[in-house]
Formats: sequence, structure tokens, C-alpha cells
Amino acid sequence: MNKLCLVILMTCFPLFVSAGEVSIKWLDFNDYRDVRPANETKGAFHKRVQRQLDKHVNKLVTRLPHGYKLNMTFEDIDLAGDVRFNMHDIRVIKSIHFPRMKLTYKLTNKAGEVLTQAESKVIKDMGFMDRVRIGRDEVLYFDKRLITEWFKEDIESYIQQS
Repeated sequence: MNKLCLVILMTCFPLFVSAGEVSIKWLDFNDYRDVRPANETKGAFHKRVQRQLDKHVNKLVTRLPHGYKLNMTFEDIDLAGDVRFNMHDIRVIKSIHFPRMKLTYKLTNKAGEVLTQAESKVIKDMGFMDRVRIGRDEVLYFDKRLITEWFKEDIESYIQQS
């Protein structure tokens, strides 16, 4: 029994060691370039997009060391694909409709020192259809992958260099 508890504790311990924090600010979804719903109400779709991206960024921030804080604002969002309006509105994913976002962010350490920051940084993935798709049935897959790549390049790589 004690061995089982020890194994469970050792498995869960890394989750508690890395505990960065995030604060995400959202602007008016109606002002974003393309966060149009396909076959659901606009308000419900906006809430779902916000919830999905909040959850994804929170998952990424768990990789940061304890005490680090990421403040970010989604200034603009252009989801992968384009909504086609006909009898049944659908979001069509084609390579010409690549995901793109504009972010403002600031990463601080335990002492409150600014480690890295950017104002209105545009991130995009013009070759999003050319890469292997793992987890392709995931909601907002291409958009989440874009955020993950930004996080690796601009946040995690900076911490590894420090």
C-alpha cells in the first residue's frame, strides 16, 4: 500500500513543481478578424473558443517554473479556415486560410522582473496544412498548435537560455 502511494505521489509531483501562472485578457470577439461560427450561435461559439484557448494556454503555462507569470492579451484572432455560408454553414479548412493571431505578452519571474515581452506580436502558420497532424479531431487543432509553437519559441526557449 505504501509503495502504491509513493508511486502515485512521484507521478503527480512534477505537476506541482512547475506551476507558472497566466492572466489572459480578451478583447471584443466581434472585433477579431475571423472568429465566426459555422453552425452555432455567435455568443456560444465565442465562449467556446475562449474556453478552449484559455484551457490550452493554462496547460502550456504549467511548464513554467514556479513563480513565473505570463500576462497576455489576444488582440486579434483569425482562426484556421473560413466559414462558407450556404444551406449549412461550415468552416472549410484550406491552406490559404492559415491561422493568425496578434498577441501582447509579458513574462515575469518570481521577483517580478520582466524576462521577455512583446507588443502586438503577429504569429501565423502559413504552412499549417503541410505538417503531420497529430490529434486532428481536437477542437481548434491548428490554432492551438500555433499557440504551442509561439510558446515554445518565445517563452520556453527564453527560459532555457536564462
